Amino acid sequence: MPELPEVEVVRRGLTEHLCGRTVESVTVTHPRSVRRHEPGAADMAARLTGLTVAAAQRRGKYLWLTFDEPGGGSADTALVVHLGMSGQMLVQPAGAPVEKHAHIRATLDDGRELRFVDQRTFGGWVLAPLVEVDGDLLPDLLAHIARDPLDPRFDAERVVGVLRTKNTEIKRVLLDQAVVSGIGNIYADEALWRAKVHGGRIASALTRPVLRTLLAEARAVMTDALAAGGTSFDALYVNVNGESGYFERALAVYGRGDRPCPRCGAVIVREKFMNRSSYSCPRCQPPPRGRRFSS
Repeated sequence: MPELPEVEVVRRGLTEHLCGRTVESVTVTHPRSVRRHEPGAADMAARLTGLTVAAAQRRGKYLWLTFDEPGGGSADTALVVHLGMSGQMLVQPAGAPVEKHAHIRATLDDGRELRFVDQRTFGGWVLAPLVEVDGDLLPDLLAHIARDPLDPRFDAERVVGVLRTKNTEIKRVLLDQAVVSGIGNIYADEALWRAKVHGGRIASALTRPVLRTLLAEARAVMTDALAAGGTSFDALYVNVNGESGYFERALAVYGRGDRPCPRCGAVIVREKFMNRSSYSCPRCQPPPRGRRFSS
């Protein structure tokens, strides 16, 4: 699933190409892409038609569009976009060949199309009412999502305090989007490596300075990834122009099992973690008391 930097790249592209554009029609060709929208495809198409895109917004790994109503005034509903594992939001010129897995197509008033392309159909669109949460308007589906480290109002000291109460592995807590959002498996491993912390260490046992460093490194690695356009391991993650990101080339540990640590030269270890893989340096990030992740 795309993490914060990849979603932010998409959000910036949507802001550039969509803001001020009016939706003239919407076509849904695969029901799974609107399965979260209970009223169905026809309802979504009818409600989006005639709206003007006001903004593309993001919190953590979650993306949504807000709209202005015809004749003025802000719509009280947002279009939440779940990218899933393979979802792409592409802005294509009029007449461009339609991608094989383009399951939703929104025609804009300049003739271009916003296309939701999703090979694996785990993602989709859903309309959700906006609600106020801590001074911000969020889709109600995302009201529980915490601020992310790139949010100007992110309170690192508050998050450190929350982390100190968690009697579980620090990597599990970093992936909890209700504690701190935006961090997924890739950037958790990279931040932990930068901070020299093994992901199996218990969060409540880590000192405040260590936790501050870890959050700072999470922010730093995602900022670096954003500058490189995000991380692309295959053709499924692209920006709105269909271009891949290049941060994969700069990853220190994630996906680098059996390769030397770029800091100390020890062989990077791959471990099973929450039905996925976790990567760390056994010398820079020694596991607590000789154990690794719990099952």
